[in-house]
Parts: sequence; C-alpha cells; structure tokens
Amino acid sequence: KAILLRSAGFNHVDIEAARGKLHVLRVPSYSPEAVAEYATAMLLTVNRFTHRAYTRTRDFNMSINGLMGTDLHQKTAGIIGTGKIGQSMIRILKGFRMKVYAYDLYPNQNLDVEYVDLKELFEKSHVISLHCPLTKETHHIIDKDAIRAMQQGVYLINTSRGALIDTNALIDGLLEKKIAGVGLDVYEEESGVFYEDLSDKIIQDNTLARLMTFPNVLVTSHMGFFTSEAMQAIAIETMENARALEKGLELVNEV
Repeated sequence: KAILLRSAGFNHVDIEAARGKLHVLRVPSYSPEAVAEYATAMLLTVNRFTHRAYTRTRDFNMSINGLMGTDLHQKTAGIIGTGKIGQSMIRILKGFRMKVYAYDLYPNQNLDVEYVDLKELFEKSHVISLHCPLTKETHHIIDKDAIRAMQQGVYLINTSRGALIDTNALIDGLLEKKIAGVGLDVYEEESGVFYEDLSDKIIQDNTLARLMTFPNVLVTSHMGFFTSEAMQAIAIETMENARALEKGLELVNEV
C-alpha cells in the first residue's frame, strides 16, 4: 500500500511508477540542525586540518607545517538550497559573522538572506555548501563550468546528495588547486560502499579511491543526520505516516 521512506530525499524511488498505485511517504524534516551542524564541522575540519593534526599528534608529531587555515570571520558563504537544513546552515554561518548569499529555484521571501543567481554565488563565495534535493535541475549543479567560475581557494561542502557534484570535475579542480578544501558526506556512487565495512577489501571504485588521496578532502559515510535526536524524530514521523495511512487521515508527507 505504501513506501515509507526514512529520509527527506526521494530520488531513489520511481515516483511516476508508484503514482496511483503506491503511496510514497517521506520524513521531510527530522533534524535540520543535525545536518547543518555536521556540515559546519566538515568545513571547520578541512579548513583547519584537525583530521590531519589528530593523526600527527597520535604519533607525537607536533609539527604544524602544512596545517594553516583561514578565518571564516568576514568571509562570504554561498548556500545552495534554502529549505530547513539550508536555513539552519545560514543561521550558523551568520554566527561566524560571515556574509551569506543563497540560491534556490524557489526563493523563500520571508528568509533574511540575499538571493543571487548561481553565477554570482560561485564568483563571490569563499565557502559553498549544498543543501538542495537531487533533481534533473540540480544533477551536477557543481560541474566543470561551475568550478571554473568559483574563487581561487574555495571550500566546498556537500551533505545532501552525491550526484549534485560531478566527481571528475571536482578532482580536476583539486588537481588545479582551485579548491582549497572539500567535505563530502555523500558520493555519486555510494551504493554498496557507504554503510559497509570494506576495510579488508580492494576498492573497485577508482574515482573514490583517487578522491581519498587528497589531504584536503574529507569523506564520511553519509552520517550527517546521525544524532540520537534525529533518529528518534525519524522513527516517530515514520510511524505517524503509517498511522495516517491506516486511519485514512491526510497524508501530509506524501511525495
């Protein structure tokens, strides 16, 4: 009767095939703060190299060579997608006293942020964070041309969907040193890799393996949502969706 998604995203479901046959119910907002806080953590990590510093000091290597970051204070951030997670990210970065620009196909006129087109966002932003769903319009929204338009030394964070970024174009941008740091909690071809322990396996994905060799790239396994509060909210909302279906109530979370 229904597909109960435990996520906000629904790009992994063939909505047209389900239409009129199966109800598709999602959890549109479980803990936007969890994801936004995690995106901020990734930004701070790749900017200040805390992941590398941790590895060094475990071996009692206390050298700080190569670990210089930059101030976020008074820098400019570009937020792509201004749903609840994007809005939370905007609040956080404004707390760093950053100038924030935003882009969304459907701007929220009640939001205290300056909307610009993508080209202007790319050109002006020192930090770009992705918080939009994966659609035909947003697939590879970060591609070769987008990276070419960005500032030298830009930081790029993606906690939304892997295919928002053309990974090969990203690698080229890293090789050209156009991009100062990247935080990825998602990846284009993450199926069969993320959430699995492959530590004793030979990785077959050459693109992912290449990406992992960059010292200024942090890849984590789609865990931005993973807080106790978010997991509880997901469980409750999923069961509420099931109850609404069973009782014939309005399906407010239907895709």
